[in-house]
Order: sequence, then C-alpha cells, then structure tokens
Amino acid sequence: MESKKKIFTTAPLPFMGQKRKFLKQFKPALESYSPTATYVDMFGGSGLLSHTVKSIYPDAKVIYNDFDNYRERLENINNTNVLISDLRLILKDYPKDSKITGLVRDEVIERIRIADEQGYVDYITLSSSILFSMKYVLAFEYLEKETLYNCVRQSNYDASGYLDGLEVVCLCYKELFAKYKDLPNVVFLVDPPYLSTDAGTYKSYWKLKDYLDVLRVLDGTKYFYFTSNKSSIIELCDWIETKTPMSNPFTGATTATMNATINFNASYTDIMIYK
Repeated sequence: MESKKKIFTTAPLPFMGQKRKFLKQFKPALESYSPTATYVDMFGGSGLLSHTVKSIYPDAKVIYNDFDNYRERLENINNTNVLISDLRLILKDYPKDSKITGLVRDEVIERIRIADEQGYVDYITLSSSILFSMKYVLAFEYLEKETLYNCVRQSNYDASGYLDGLEVVCLCYKELFAKYKDLPNVVFLVDPPYLSTDAGTYKSYWKLKDYLDVLRVLDGTKYFYFTSNKSSIIELCDWIETKTPMSNPFTGATTATMNATINFNASYTDIMIYK
C-alpha cells in the first residue's frame, strides 16, 4: 500500500520570511486558478509556496526558483541533526531558555568549531537552537562572539518528500520571467524580500529600485504578490496611477492581510495581492 505523502504546513528548516502563516488564505485563493497551470515561484525562498501548490494541484507544473540555495540546507539535514543532537546531549542538564555560560558554553562552541572544520554547518538552523529568538548568524566567527541560549530543538528535522515533483532552478527572477511570460496558463508567485524589513539571511540586498522593477512581472499576468505595510508599495502604485500616465498593476486584484508579530512590542501587516 502506497504511503500518503506528507504535506508540510511550515518549511522543514527555519527560513526568515516563509509564508506558513499565510497558507490559510493562500490555499482557498488558489481555488480560482487552474489545477493544470504552470506556477512559477519567482523568489522561492524556503519553497513552502511551491510545495503547497504542488500538494493541492499535483498535475500542475511548479517551478521553484531556489535562489537562496535552500536546497543545500535540505541536503545537509542529516549533518544538522547530528550536530544539534550532540548539543542536546551537552545541554541535557542545563536550564531551558537560559544563557549558556562557563565551561558548558566552551563545550558548545568547541563542538560547533569541529563541525565547521569538518565541512558544512547550517548556521541559520543552528542559530534557532542556541541564539535569542529571531537572531541569526551565517558563520562561525560571528557565532562565537554571540551570547548563547539553550533553545535547542528536542527532535530531529525531517524534509522527506518536501521537494518532490517540483522543478528546481536557480536563476535571476528576470531571466525566469522572460522564459515564461509569453506562455499560456502561467501563474507567477512573487514574494521578494520585503522592503524595510530585516533581510539579513537573504543572498542579496534589495533597494527601492529593485522592488519597483519586480512590479513589471505583474503587468498583464496572473499572480500572487506578497508585501507588507512597511514597504508602502501599494500606496506608491496608487500615486503613480493618479499622478502619472502609468497604470497600477494592482487594479482589479484581491487583497488579503495578516498581522505578523516580530516580538512583544513590534509587529507589521503582511499583505497578499492576487489576480
């Protein structure tokens, strides 16, 4: 008997900006789109949107643009589990969520140093286990200077089947758009790094010009576009439409919002626009 494929409702490894909290609105919105369309995930990130589309529409062609090389982290998930299991053992008698100090901290740092010298360390995933909430580093030289906390995950990570059925590419979004923009029955998933939010774990830095360039993808296409109220992109497009001869790419689109909490005193509004 064939085992049922696991459907992920969150990315299998930590990723800043994944759309797990938006899935409740994203899934019903997909119902107005074709189950056999080609879905192009322009800024694939953790791949959660691509995975979700494929799980709902198994006959659809789904292109996941893994520009941030999330795939490498998934391929090394066994190494990550071994490292975190060893840290779990080192910290087994240490109070949960407390600062790691003294000889125990030295032991934790030494174990990570060995892993780093032996090969690959997924510092983003590791950060979620030994750094304060929402704080990430990308290399050992930064980690060893940080204050460590015992937030170690108590179970192994599992990504079995997560990318099954997806066509994985790694291209500049402009090149990917040029490849598919003139084909019939194509839906673009457009989730660029948010303007005016922390994008420290992304591969590149985004400026206002980059966000405005992305809007060309929305001109005359079917799309899902994600932004936040911190970017002011929607207000800018309204201004462009009323003050210039240019059109507003969001005219006639549907908007859904969700409050996102950063910490106890900071939040913003996530926005999904689809057409």
